[in-house]
Amino acid sequence: MKNVFIINGHQEYPFAQGKLNASFTEKAETFFKDNGYNVKTIKTEDETYNVEEEIEKWKWADVVFFQTPINWMGQSWSFKKYIDQVFTQGMMGEMSDGDGRSSSSPKKNYGLGGKLKGKYMMSVTANAPKEAFNNPEESFFGGMSEDDLLKPMHLNFKWFGFEPMPTFMAYDVMKNPEIETDFKRFDTHLRNNFITL
Repeated sequence: MKNVFIINGHQEYPFAQGKLNASFTEKAETFFKDNGYNVKTIKTEDETYNVEEEIEKWKWADVVFFQTPINWMGQSWSFKKYIDQVFTQGMMGEMSDGDGRSSSSPKKNYGLGGKLKGKYMMSVTANAPKEAFNNPEESFFGGMSEDDLLKPMHLNFKWFGFEPMPTFMAYDVMKNPEIETDFKRFDTHLRNNFITL
């Protein structure tokens, strides 16, 4: 059996109540349970979570599945707050040995003190169209990929020792949504990456 920790990192706004991210989170939870995985969850907007309990979920997980909208080129502020609380406390020995450096070699191994083993997958919703990425002719991103945009999040997971799995993105979700197509792609993405684990 595999242990999967599912994080819903949506932050509610009047124009974005979180229904799409909630739907992806629910689909992921159903998928994992139907395929014999143990599942624990958190919605980072819920401020009643206990930091020590959250650290235990990270230590327990073989896979962390993270669902979030892209808000101003990064994760939501509720997930950023969660990171500031859980990761900072977890960095003091339970999830990593600080920043990985030692007093005998203070210039080497920055960020490589992670104690956790496992994998992670990011699933994100964005208002940008697919064509805005991986295209040097698009001046805003200038050829950046989806994972280039998400690099800070990738580094956060790497800090604690997790290895990446392919990212899923639902594009153009406000101006030009294709929700049913996205749900089908999402199901295929999960099956392609988890059924053989």
